[in-house]
Amino acid sequence: MTGLPDFDVLLARLAGHRQLDIADLSRSAEIPEPELRSVYEGTAPSPSLLRRLAPVLRLHAADLFVIAGLAIPDELAPLDARARDLVAGLVQDAVGLPLERRRRLLQLARTLPQESRTEPVRTPQVYEQFERGPGGVLLGMVGNRNLSWSGIARTFVSLTGRYWAASTYGAVGNGRKEVTPDLLADFATVLGVPVDTLSVLTGVDVPDGPPPQSPAAVDAAGLLWDVRRLTVDQVRQVAEAARVAPRA
Repeated sequence: MTGLPDFDVLLARLAGHRQLDIADLSRSAEIPEPELRSVYEGTAPSPSLLRRLAPVLRLHAADLFVIAGLAIPDELAPLDARARDLVAGLVQDAVGLPLERRRRLLQLARTLPQESRTEPVRTPQVYEQFERGPGGVLLGMVGNRNLSWSGIARTFVSLTGRYWAASTYGAVGNGRKEVTPDLLADFATVLGVPVDTLSVLTGVDVPDGPPPQSPAAVDAAGLLWDVRRLTVDQVRQVAEAARVAPRA
């Protein structure tokens, strides 16, 4: 499967999935209906419109920017690219923790203070810049989680058991490897986005419905999202807490 519809089509799909018509979406997102109707008719969405739409569509704003094919604003991008090499190991350790320790780890990540950006937003390498298609959008959303290229492969195997080389995920992003229903379910686990939402977005049918999610994987996906706003030293602090916590 190659190519992806323009944002007007995707917006209509996502809103319909939430059983929202234009009037409902306008009211819930506090967007004037004429402005929203213009986007439905093909006008490029503004950053402020995407920010308002995201919570109504139950998506992170940064992910909705990827879906719309727009550059992610600096304030929505991962805070510190130097933390990328730590994240996959943190996720792997978090999955092995008992419930109470995982929740404490999540609490730690969420309560650490938000520090100012001291490094420029990382520019993706050429091999990380994908054509607009189902796989490209999915990999773009994974990129919002501040994972290194090898960290993507490590995180998938930790949360889903899928053992692929990083280059194979690159093939998915470039459209050379098909997004199958089971792969889409794995992306849903890592992204913390319901598989039916990703199905509506990508056009990949999941005939058997959403697979069961382990609580550990759900918590780890939440942690993956939360630590993207932290500095490398803060991520290291969370990672150390994960390693010293006793196992069940």
